[in-house]
Amino acid sequence: MSSRKVFLAAVGIGLIWQLAAWIVDANILPGPGLVLATFVREIQSDLGAHFLASLWRVVASMALSVALAAPAGLILGQSQRVNEFLSPVIYLLYPIPKVVFVPVVLLFLGISDVSKIVIIFLILFFQILVLVRDQAVAIRPELIYSVRSLGAGRRGLFRFVYLPASVPAILTALRQSIGTAVAVLYIVELTATQLGLGYYIYLNGSTLFDYPKMYAGVLAMSLLGLGMYYIVDVLHRRLSPWQFSERY
Repeated sequence: MSSRKVFLAAVGIGLIWQLAAWIVDANILPGPGLVLATFVREIQSDLGAHFLASLWRVVASMALSVALAAPAGLILGQSQRVNEFLSPVIYLLYPIPKVVFVPVVLLFLGISDVSKIVIIFLILFFQILVLVRDQAVAIRPELIYSVRSLGAGRRGLFRFVYLPASVPAILTALRQSIGTAVAVLYIVELTATQLGLGYYIYLNGSTLFDYPKMYAGVLAMSLLGLGMYYIVDVLHRRLSPWQFSERY
């Protein structure tokens, strides 16, 4: 997606927002101009600290998820016996909304950043694991046979076949999970913390009733998700260019 199209879409959303603000004509929906001015002012003080705290939690959980889920998915896709043994466990755990584990994780890990990172990690882990496993299982057998005919063992297959073929699945899983990760981030930052965009939005919206600051926090969280999505999208295009050459 070109930057020009994204800019035009942002302008269109801003115009609709401004029109809605005029129609509602209430403090609960300030116009985009006031929110942008508040965002610029706040990002240099309190909002900036909350943004960095949320950014750290999302990046740490995503990095941990890829580091653990990608190899596990490749192992499951490479070994039919291991996959058959663990598939029932994944089948049972994957559909469970991981948000329900928030109280349990807080009880065991406390109110530190670790508990918040673990909650987001649980969601991303299973999404990446399942996509990478399915991608590894779907690799054409003739490709594996051709590499084996050149003398490659299990390690060689892992390095030259399974891993390159699974990179698109890993990045696709990350792209699909960013929205979920940011949404869960808001939920976990409502509990036992005083630093993070979720806390900032809730404090200003439901306690202080400072709606321009609340929407500035919403804008910051939106930019966080958009920035993460853009970074993963760029990595996807650079590491898997063949998937985009015919589409764009």
